[in-house]
Amino acid sequence: MTVLARFILIGSLFFVPSAGIAEQIFLTPRDFLADTFEGKTPKPKVLWIKGELKAAIADILERKSVGLRIRYWGRGSRTAWILEEIGKYHPITAAFVVERGQIRRVSVLVYRESIGWEVRYPFFTDQFLGVSLSADRRLSRTPDNISGATLSTKAMERMGKLALYLHQQTPYASD
Repeated sequence: MTVLARFILIGSLFFVPSAGIAEQIFLTPRDFLADTFEGKTPKPKVLWIKGELKAAIADILERKSVGLRIRYWGRGSRTAWILEEIGKYHPITAAFVVERGQIRRVSVLVYRESIGWEVRYPFFTDQFLGVSLSADRRLSRTPDNISGATLSTKAMERMGKLALYLHQQTPYASD
């Protein structure tokens, strides 16, 4: 076996563990939004991330915020947010509907981790229903942790807090 062949064989062994991680799409954003807004999805709006808003988002996410804007959809007193947060190694894409300051719906759209996928099931996501945000940016009710999915659970909590906080920053919060 040549030196180059050995190098390629040994080097490829380092990438084998990540090969088993598959992206699982449970619901498309289009389908989520169509269901949320009864088939008449409003045009997306943009919330620009700067100044005090940027600092608050960094506080909620417990890290420096990323990006210049966040897209959302709104009608009446309802907003929908499609957010991403890192679980253990990879982003979890989840959608939140906030109405009158409370979470009304949560769906995991895309899951990319090899463990912790239980956060997509209603027994977990239903814990967010009716939850609101306190003045000190805490959830009114903390969801129960899932053994073996602590980081995914925490990522979902951070996204829930963020959706509630961002809703407060929109004109839909006053309806």
